[in-house]
Amino acid sequence: MRSMLTATLISVALIPATLGAAQSSAFAQMTAPTTGGAKPKAVATAPIRPPALQTPADTANAMAQGERLTLQSDLAWVGQYNGAITGEVSDRMVAAIKEFQKARGGKETGALNPQERSVLADTAKRRRDNAGWKIVTEAGTGAQLGIPGKLVPQQSSDANGTKWSSPTGTIQVLLTRRKEANPTTAKLADREKKEPPGRTVDYTVVKPDFFVLSGLQGLKKFYVRGRFKGDEVRILTILYDQATESTVEPIVIAMSSAFNPFPSGAQTAGSLPRKTVEYGTGIVVSEDGAVVTDRQITDECIAIAIAGWGNADRVAEDKDHDLALLRIYGARGLKPLNIAAGATKSALDLTGIADPQSQGGGAAVSSVKASVASIGSNSDLALSPAPGLGFSGAAALDGDGKFAGIALLKPLVVAGPPNAAPAAQAALVSSDTVRGFLKANGVNTSGGSSDARASVVRVICVRK
Repeated sequence: MRSMLTATLISVALIPATLGAAQSSAFAQMTAPTTGGAKPKAVATAPIRPPALQTPADTANAMAQGERLTLQSDLAWVGQYNGAITGEVSDRMVAAIKEFQKARGGKETGALNPQERSVLADTAKRRRDNAGWKIVTEAGTGAQLGIPGKLVPQQSSDANGTKWSSPTGTIQVLLTRRKEANPTTAKLADREKKEPPGRTVDYTVVKPDFFVLSGLQGLKKFYVRGRFKGDEVRILTILYDQATESTVEPIVIAMSSAFNPFPSGAQTAGSLPRKTVEYGTGIVVSEDGAVVTDRQITDECIAIAIAGWGNADRVAEDKDHDLALLRIYGARGLKPLNIAAGATKSALDLTGIADPQSQGGGAAVSSVKASVASIGSNSDLALSPAPGLGFSGAAALDGDGKFAGIALLKPLVVAGPPNAAPAAQAALVSSDTVRGFLKANGVNTSGGSSDARASVVRVICVRK
């Protein structure tokens, strides 16, 4: 969250006091003393604009660019400004200042005095905090977005992008990606107008480097902003019930301005860099502290911790199947999961612990649905849709509640080869493979609980 603005706009009423010294100096130059009958020396002077002729735009233009950006952003958050947050002074920006002054019962000067600027900043900050505003980097693309985390705490990802949603689906934020041959913003905008069917567009902007659409999609309002780079297309879509309009529309402006689909520092190909702190799920497989989890989650860690239990060591790994065995020393009373054979059916329940950013800093256990299918010629099993961050290492149970394997999130690749089919973003390691790995490392897998929610733990990896 950026720091609040410290400098303030000075109102027209305060300008005469600040200009007095300058005016006196200019007057003294124009009436320079003469000596001994000498001809007065001409002095070039710059005309000074009388304070009465100063306009609100003059006052705003005297501010630094960063201050103007902050002012526009704050006006947007309080619902007074609905333009692009560019830092450029416009009639719309001045009108927004006057609307803010009017709403507070003040004089509509178009230039904020220090007290008004402080109230605006505090009000905007409260609204950002109430929405849980944060700038995030989407794992699959490296795109940067502003997300109101408290309004859309639920997050899920697949090969086509990421979705953030409110618990009831009244507010949804989607970042989608796709490959498209020879895209143009005009073609992209035309396609978005028609998909999904039934959209009614009431606002359209098409520029060479981006497009914006808004209108109605069924009973929801929608806002779409899209860009492309090469053949990679990235589109931000915001959907919200009309009943939430007064809350969401100011945030839509902030999200539109914060959206950076192709950050200059992001990778254009290959895997994304590892996070400094990464979260996954582990499955307790013995009462004395054995936990099986995703190997890649625990790679290159300077410390591994099991939430609620303390530090753990990685004592074994299976690079072929991306499994890791952790050991919590001195732990007693854990509840191992019964990992007896369960059939690998097409419909599964995945039980894990989502990344804390996806649940407002929480650590609740949750379950999501997924389907499994064979891919390739080596009997690999793909899961769809991919669960959200934090679920790598989650327990997969079949329809009878029996252990079917471990769900793993695959490292996402940014902007892969043109026209390549999206790789599976989640895979299932079968129960037979998991049991074989544990048996080879001396873990007794007999017995255990059938309650996966009691047997999964959060795995935390800390890297340099």
